[in-house]
Amino acid sequence: MTDGQRGEASGVRFGVLGPVEVLAAGRGLPGLAPRHRAVLGYLLLHAGTVVSPERLIGAVWGDEPPDTARAQVHAAVAAVRRILRPAGAGGALASRAGGYVIALEPGQLDLAEFTSQVAAAAEEAGAGNAPGAAHRIRAALDLWRGEPLAGVTAGYVAATRARLAEHQVSAIERLAEIELSLGRHDAVIGELAEQVAAHPVRERLVGQLMLALHRAGRQPDALSAARAYRAALAEQQGLDPGRSFAALEQAILRDDPHLGQRPAPDAGPAVTRSQEPPGAGQAGTGEHRPQRPVNFLPYDIADFTGREAELGQFTRPEPDAEQVIWLIDGMAGVGKTALAVHAAHLLASRFPDGQLFVDLQAHSSGLEAAEPGAALEILLRQLGVPGELVPDNVTERAAQWRAELSRRSTLVVLDNAAGTDQLRALLPGASRGVFLITSRQRLTGFDGARVLSLDVLPAEDSISLFTSIVGERAGTEPIAVLDVLHMCGFLPLAVRIAAARLQHRPRWTVAYLASRLRDQRRRPAELSAQDRSVAAAFTVSYEHLDPVERRMFRMLGLHPGTDIEATAAAALAAVPVQQAEGLLENLLDAHVLQQREPGRYTFHDLLREHARNTASAQESEAERRGAVTRLLDFYLRTAAAAVDLLYPDDGRYRPPDAGSPDSASPDPADAVGWLEAERANLVAAAAHATGHDWPAHGSHLAAVLRPYLDGRGYYADGLALHAQALSVSRRRGDKVGQGRALVDLGWVCWLVGRYREAGGHSREALRICAETGDRSNQARAENTLGNLYRQQGDQDKAHEHLLRALGLCRELGNRAGEAYALSNLGLVYERRLDHARAIGHYRQALDLHRELGNRGGEADALTNLGRTFHELGQHQRARGDLGRALGLYRELRHGRGEADVRNGLGETATSMGDPALAVADHEAALTLAREIGSLPEQARAHAGLARAHRDLGRAGAAYEQAGLALALYAALGGPEAAETRDLLASLGPT
Repeated sequence: MTDGQRGEASGVRFGVLGPVEVLAAGRGLPGLAPRHRAVLGYLLLHAGTVVSPERLIGAVWGDEPPDTARAQVHAAVAAVRRILRPAGAGGALASRAGGYVIALEPGQLDLAEFTSQVAAAAEEAGAGNAPGAAHRIRAALDLWRGEPLAGVTAGYVAATRARLAEHQVSAIERLAEIELSLGRHDAVIGELAEQVAAHPVRERLVGQLMLALHRAGRQPDALSAARAYRAALAEQQGLDPGRSFAALEQAILRDDPHLGQRPAPDAGPAVTRSQEPPGAGQAGTGEHRPQRPVNFLPYDIADFTGREAELGQFTRPEPDAEQVIWLIDGMAGVGKTALAVHAAHLLASRFPDGQLFVDLQAHSSGLEAAEPGAALEILLRQLGVPGELVPDNVTERAAQWRAELSRRSTLVVLDNAAGTDQLRALLPGASRGVFLITSRQRLTGFDGARVLSLDVLPAEDSISLFTSIVGERAGTEPIAVLDVLHMCGFLPLAVRIAAARLQHRPRWTVAYLASRLRDQRRRPAELSAQDRSVAAAFTVSYEHLDPVERRMFRMLGLHPGTDIEATAAAALAAVPVQQAEGLLENLLDAHVLQQREPGRYTFHDLLREHARNTASAQESEAERRGAVTRLLDFYLRTAAAAVDLLYPDDGRYRPPDAGSPDSASPDPADAVGWLEAERANLVAAAAHATGHDWPAHGSHLAAVLRPYLDGRGYYADGLALHAQALSVSRRRGDKVGQGRALVDLGWVCWLVGRYREAGGHSREALRICAETGDRSNQARAENTLGNLYRQQGDQDKAHEHLLRALGLCRELGNRAGEAYALSNLGLVYERRLDHARAIGHYRQALDLHRELGNRGGEADALTNLGRTFHELGQHQRARGDLGRALGLYRELRHGRGEADVRNGLGETATSMGDPALAVADHEAALTLAREIGSLPEQARAHAGLARAHRDLGRAGAAYEQAGLALALYAALGGPEAAETRDLLASLGPT
């Protein structure tokens, strides 16, 4: 009894390949309303699976179900049962704990019977029974009664309808291929013409129609069909036909006899190659086997999104390439298989001899990687080689595989490969085709292969993918969508799972999903759905590492920063640097690490969480603590060495127990390069230390980094670190630490123009430093207060504080501090218009800085001299000193100093009557000041721009710049506000 007969015996049949209907004795049962059909259709598409009410609601209504949705689902189920009960099939639709399930017998559902007949046709074709295969496919196609799910208007219908239609057209193509092999070209011309009209850019259909027309003696019509296809493809997709199509077109054009008449009907299949190599089809057995078109590609997801550039590389015609091998690698969940399968479906029509697929299982949970011999047997059987003709050993199988491929044009997808050893026997010799090979491991050792390393999706494609699953709900919350995508790290697997979670929870908003994902403890569970899980995918990758690599992976999860290089990794894992570098490279090759720049390694955000969770689960608390302590010690020692090289006189302000510096390169550029590369990590490490169980490391890192952060204008980092150091010192009752942190915090507040806070912190620092006897930091606090009073116009108080700072530095033998105090006293004299005394102090400071080798201090003194000479009208001399200072600041990458000099050069240019040059200098200063967050230099740049635009006759621009300057100076509370207010009044409103 056939499947169809069994279905008839049961009395009731169901249909989705046309209108959704229930038939008894061949007649449709009445009483199904449109909503009933929508619910029944979805249950039939998932026959045998328990479907929850929520899933049904989401499928039918999408993201905006009515309040009565659940009641309507119950009503629809009850209505279907009422219809089935008189026919004796009421039990087919059953309720379960999790929802509803429809259980069908073989032959009861037209879609299941269609699938069964197509599969049986493939078996018939594999056994050499082409007429039987054609009969099976025609029987399958006869089950179609029109557009699938006709008349149903539910959310799930569009994508499902497209998928079912694809299956129908694929079956038609298989039928046409078989009929052409049997010489029945006249019989299929009408069917093919009808299908080509419906699918004008489907290359395989058009090629079959061309071949049928040619064999029927209608060469002009065949070429006309080719021209129509070319025009449609160019118009709709902007592409040219593939190589196989072009070859067929040329063969028809020259009336190639090898394309001529096939054997008489039912004479059996025949070879189609124009140049068959000797021994073709024999494979060393002496027995001829026909070549038949086969397609073993998995289902191509209907909502595949993005990867346009990658697909363009795969699908670009290769006129000179007989064989192309693509190696596609990437981290777990990045979409390697989806891309390869999608590309294979797009390319399928170019390879008429078959499209093969095998999962090599290298990263399949609970499965061993496929042995090369087993994979070869699968591939040979897919090509139609009978099992008894497949050799026993791998070497002979590989030889047979290469021989079979040599006379075919074939597309092969080798998915989930372990590495070169597994693949070597599977690669072709001389063949015409494309191999798409995917792996989580970077594959090397294949000369001539093309490599594509997949990254996460771009934001735009991620939004499109999320929206295609979630629907219109995503469009109403664009910011929340971006939040979700960021927390998914734009990883396709994570995006799909998050979107599916939302799709099946119609009451959730996108913002609510984002709030759940924001909880790191909950995130792994949120990114898990049925048989898919981001954590599970990562676990498989982790388990394929060797034990030493796994330990390094866990240790890296403890790193608080964003990326790492080999020496830091060596400290973290307590291994030699050379071994650490090798392990990092291995993890990079395994795609559990990424590399944004040479020598530096980082995690994808979700993998970082996975590494951290794995370390917590598998490493003892003592091991974790030891690893972080080693890392913090390394950062502290190395940072101290680099800062000491750049700022040799600032070490006196550090705590005595901050650790001895590691040996450092004598090259200041190397020190700057290391600090720049590690700045984010150092700041993160200090924050982690102060927030956990390493308070001393946090305070010490803040103190060590202070001159570097100040000098480079990283004020936001300085404010954060010193505030943390102050907080942790107060918690520990560390008075010395409090005083030092207050001094550091007060100085940075002064630099950025937060004068009230600067004064408060510095006065408290003075009190505590006096109490603890910390005279070095007491001198620094006096210096900050002196600068603060000078900036606010109280030169007498400024003079008092700076004189005390100078005296303390001289008592302590702190010659660098003495030089800075001299410079700052010079500024007071400059404000008092005592230029001679100011110049004298600046020159004393300059000599001291040069003697000490303090190039930053030298640049400061030159800047002050240049400004004073400008005020004296000696503009050329001023520009000379300012130019030398600018060179030093640039060499040191000192953003604050460069902004100061740029403003000074602009002011000098204005005085010299060159306002255009002044505009350029002030704009450069403004850009730098904004980058480092220096409000005083921003205000100064706006004021300078106002004067320069005024001199250029640009009244509107001048007035606007003066207004911006006044707003900043007023907020800063300095004496410059009155002067700027006068400037603004002189310009007048425009």
